[in-house]
Amino acid sequence: MLSTSRGSKLGAFGLLEWGLLSGVALSWGSAFLLIEVALESVAPATITWGRITLGFLVLVALPAARQPIERRDYPRVALLGITWVGLPFLLFPIAQQHIDSALAGMLNGMVPIFSASIAMILMRALPRIPQAVGIALGVAGAIAISLPAVQESAASALGVLLIVVANVFYGLSHNLVVPLQQRYGAPAVMMRAIGVATVVTAPFGLAGLADSQWTTGAALAVIFMGAIQTGATFVVMTALVGRVGATRGGVAIYFVPIVAMVLGVVFRSEIVLPIQWAGTAVVLFGAWLTSRREP
Repeated sequence: MLSTSRGSKLGAFGLLEWGLLSGVALSWGSAFLLIEVALESVAPATITWGRITLGFLVLVALPAARQPIERRDYPRVALLGITWVGLPFLLFPIAQQHIDSALAGMLNGMVPIFSASIAMILMRALPRIPQAVGIALGVAGAIAISLPAVQESAASALGVLLIVVANVFYGLSHNLVVPLQQRYGAPAVMMRAIGVATVVTAPFGLAGLADSQWTTGAALAVIFMGAIQTGATFVVMTALVGRVGATRGGVAIYFVPIVAMVLGVVFRSEIVLPIQWAGTAVVLFGAWLTSRREP
């Protein structure tokens, strides 16, 4: 259950890897803004269930997603559906009731730190010096990003904590999915994992319907989050980590904060402090170090 493997491509990132990485960053970076839009009229758990269900329906329509998976891998796929989709997708909307979208996106840059740390534990191997330095810089940058919110209020601190917990689940999932992707391909794995998440989150989503008022903006936000950010982008991210491994595949998340920050400032007039811009720059440099060639 709790195991991982190296990526199939150990060299420095090429055009394909950077293309996959950019697609993930642009798609998931905008998710935090869309969650803010949906939260104006829809309950957090209903947003989660709606986007997961739509993502599942998109993947069911793909012929590649219907490739069979061996029975021995069912438990791992089910666990992946809970740790990569179900639980984090429930935590993020709840957290964003207490913090803004830009901060949520910036904190999401911690995911590669957990991906690399868990990979070291599961494979009993230490990273090379440049990658270790990149991880350390990511930690320092994340602290700089979150410090103003933690000091602001207990509610903001709770929001930060929920994001951190979700990021731990993401880091674990980046490792669990590598051998599955290499055996079955991204569509087949993610269709089943997201299907599990749809069932797990259904009771919470249905309970939240009574407290939801579906405006046009909220509906469009959930549709985009479901079809593109859950259905398509999870397949792209799974393909990336299958090629380059969990540690370097997590680099895609380093660029998510930039997109989230820009969108939050432009469309929501959110305030990003100088220390947070500086922290994000440190995180990006750590991403570059982490993406170097593996031995």
